[in-house]
Amino acid sequence: MPESINILCELTSQLAHAKAVAEQCDLEVFEFTKQAEAMWLVMTERGLVLRDGRQPKLGDVTVDWVEGAVAHRRNFGGGRGQAIAKACGLKSGQTPSIIDATAGLGRDAMVLASLGCRVSLIERSPVVAALLFDGYRRALENEDIGDWVSARVALYHGHALDVLKRLECHDVVYLDPMYPHRQKSAQVKKEMRVFQGVVGSDADADALLDVALSKATKRVVVKRPDYAEPLAGKPPHHQIKTKKNRFDVYMLT
Repeated sequence: MPESINILCELTSQLAHAKAVAEQCDLEVFEFTKQAEAMWLVMTERGLVLRDGRQPKLGDVTVDWVEGAVAHRRNFGGGRGQAIAKACGLKSGQTPSIIDATAGLGRDAMVLASLGCRVSLIERSPVVAALLFDGYRRALENEDIGDWVSARVALYHGHALDVLKRLECHDVVYLDPMYPHRQKSAQVKKEMRVFQGVVGSDADADALLDVALSKATKRVVVKRPDYAEPLAGKPPHHQIKTKKNRFDVYMLT
């Protein structure tokens, strides 16, 4: 992670929260004085955002579980008929507990939590973890989703290989490791273009599969681009395919 990525605070009223997030993720807080030319986390009135001053046209990246894409998937995504829900084993009478060991912006995890799953999110990048903690706070304050977010969602900052060993076993471990994109940069979503510079690829994803298999009691699910080889070269028991991705399912029971 570049050393320059820390938290700038635009408003004095947000300073206490900015410091709380920074403490959780081993970051520093600085008072906002001018537009940074490099990449920074910025605590704004609407929440924490990741902003690249060198590429302002990309816009801000944030975690929003209340509105936007996550809300649309929650309300209109197809419920338990979604590919991710099928891959994780959601069916009538079965609502598994899930560890999302590569949380990212938490969008998949929030869909699963909205369907009733207890979900533990692990994120190793302090920058992305800070965005998650801030998004979680704002979700808790929302009257529509706050109660079930509080009851079903837990966040952990740390390397998944270490955190997984400390957590109790869950029914499912879900993995969506970063993978190099074949498309030209202009075609990649802005979040991925920013993240590739902040997080990089998950070079230890193969090792993570073995640990995931030891912590799941029912299955491990790996989300992969349609062109990618199976993680660690290990063929899954079955696959669920979508337009651009697939879910490799490793059954344990």
